[in-house]
Amino acid sequence: MPRVALVTGITGQDGCYLADFLLKKGYRVFGLVARRSSDTFWRLREMGIIDKVELVHGDLADGSSISRAIQTTRPDEVYNLGAQSFVGTSWDQPVLTGQVTGLGVVHILEAIRQFSPTTRFYQASTSEMFGLIQTDKQNERTPFYPRSPYGVAKLYGHWITVNYRESFKLHASSGILFNHESPLRGIEFVTRKVTDGVARIKLGKQKELRLGNIDAKRDWGFAGDFVEAMWLMLQQEVPDDYVVATGRTTTVRDMCKIAFKHVGLDYEEFVVIDPKFYRPAEVDVLLGDPTKARDKLGWKPRTDLEQLIEMMVQADLGRVERE
Repeated sequence: MPRVALVTGITGQDGCYLADFLLKKGYRVFGLVARRSSDTFWRLREMGIIDKVELVHGDLADGSSISRAIQTTRPDEVYNLGAQSFVGTSWDQPVLTGQVTGLGVVHILEAIRQFSPTTRFYQASTSEMFGLIQTDKQNERTPFYPRSPYGVAKLYGHWITVNYRESFKLHASSGILFNHESPLRGIEFVTRKVTDGVARIKLGKQKELRLGNIDAKRDWGFAGDFVEAMWLMLQQEVPDDYVVATGRTTTVRDMCKIAFKHVGLDYEEFVVIDPKFYRPAEVDVLLGDPTKARDKLGWKPRTDLEQLIEMMVQADLGRVERE
């Protein structure tokens, strides 16, 4: 019998890459989806796996639907990638962010505890929990200081995972993932905003690219590499928490340089700084230390930032040409 995985957030970037990874490993993959009025399945179609995954309806804010999903699918592994995951939106919808991104985690853990205690659980934590950084490089021992409602909600999800692991002996692990991007990234995220903007400018569809703080530094990796680390955590005998990152930090400005250079343009001629894109509390620098993931999981990133950004620009050039 194939192993069974339940993936929340399966219609998102990480969910699609993870589902594809698990399918190739021979898993039977269920995806939790909430009923929405807009089309959220374009990534699954683009990956060519929409007919290979089995969708179950449920909402992270509704504990009863989560319990039904766990009882129906009886998964060997649950990957909680679902969240209100855009930092900027969390300022406009702080309560919703708390309900889905924070309390949604305990809904899953409680359902596992009650109905399927041998199920292994992965929680998608985030580098945004570090926020106002306390050390130059952030690892599993670095103190947390979140700077957004999203970071605060994720911190609750992280600690409740630790609490259920220690209190109820569940196999529950958290991946503290630093920024990870791909051609499937949502347009609201800065990397995709840049690569889409570059494509539109190159093809004459747009004249400028308006951004906020382009001197913010982030540790950017490829989502396709990062999902392997998620899976590796649940294959360990002992559950634990791991920082997943590249160990390299780059400014938004330099990321723009890479993207515009790929199409033969100078970013300074097109990027416009717009104060409306500044956040109430900015996270200036994030730089992960993935030593533990490398040593214990045998994981390391395969895709560097230049390859990633060029991959994203090429994908967006194709999309804009097809419009």
